[in-house]
Amino acid sequence: MTENKHTSAGVRARAEVDLAALRGNVRALRSRVGPGVALMGVVKSDGYGHGMLPTARAALDAGATWLGTATPHEALALRAAGIESRVMCWLWTPGDPWREGIEADLDMSVSAMWALREVTAAAREAGRPARIQLKADTGLGRNGCQPADWPELVAAALDAQAAGLVRVTGLWSHFACADEPGHPSITAQLDAFHEMVAYAEKEGVEPEVRHIANSAAMLTLPQASFDLVRAGIAMYGISPSPELGTSRDFGLRPAMTLSASVALVKRVPEGHGVSYGHHYVTSRETTLGLVPLGYADGIPRHASGRGPVLVGGVRRRVAGRVAMDQFVVDLGGDTPEPGATAILFGPGDRGEPTAEDWAEAADTIAYEIVTRIGSRVPRVYVNERPE
Repeated sequence: MTENKHTSAGVRARAEVDLAALRGNVRALRSRVGPGVALMGVVKSDGYGHGMLPTARAALDAGATWLGTATPHEALALRAAGIESRVMCWLWTPGDPWREGIEADLDMSVSAMWALREVTAAAREAGRPARIQLKADTGLGRNGCQPADWPELVAAALDAQAAGLVRVTGLWSHFACADEPGHPSITAQLDAFHEMVAYAEKEGVEPEVRHIANSAAMLTLPQASFDLVRAGIAMYGISPSPELGTSRDFGLRPAMTLSASVALVKRVPEGHGVSYGHHYVTSRETTLGLVPLGYADGIPRHASGRGPVLVGGVRRRVAGRVAMDQFVVDLGGDTPEPGATAILFGPGDRGEPTAEDWAEAADTIAYEIVTRIGSRVPRVYVNERPE
């Protein structure tokens, strides 16, 4: 086991990231798509809270050939770290570093005419063509070009390509409800994507990759694979939706284990209020344990009174409100020593809760649980070297 240089055995809390689990997840996902389909490891939002650079390298070690980020600044950070694989980024705003993206050989998403104008201007300055991918809004209603505006964007992109300013390397889109099996929008979006790709190709676009499949589609919609699939939350071992199945159902293992050292154990009488607002009052004489993590560290306040924690081999629940830096569990008379480990979530095979359990307690999704873990919690990497 190896730790990063900023951590030690005595830290207040730690988010342990098992890179062997992540590599295994990538291999399991690769096995679900055809041999001619490439896999993109999505490492946006600091690798979904797991750490962008270590997870990017682990994904590439396990067979990913592309990396994906939301912002250009994330993508440029990958390049600055020496990562040379194909990197795509898709969330651009006016004035973003298009020229730097061109010079870093990024694949940059274009959803509208304003973006095409900015990227072509940057290409003139850089003296080299930009690699761009045209995004179609097939029904998500978020980023992407509407079908009515698609002919104009395709024509302008082909003109820019003829002028040597861009290369259209991809056509892509994103599902709205792939995590809801049977939702009618899934078929509608697939049909729209087929139509918009066919139009662009008829007009002369020759994309290297066409892609629409996110984690949920990769696991349940083989017909959506096209040339490339984007592995997001599933790469980190978390199911995209309980409706689709558990991580274990898909042969995935959660890569992150969040734990903390119990800071204090004390005995209190019956009728003792606990934490702000006294939303929890002890029903008998008991012991309380103080866990030094709070909403400033990403522990959801919405899980107050419900968040599960494993202490001393027993599942407990947050007693009262989660505060900014700490919360309390009722130990029911048990007296673990200060410094005992409290596990908030992990793979679940030692009886500990999972990120999905915390998502249920907070009325949210597991994506939010792992991505919100803050910078005060050091990431500790284990199994860094490929098998």
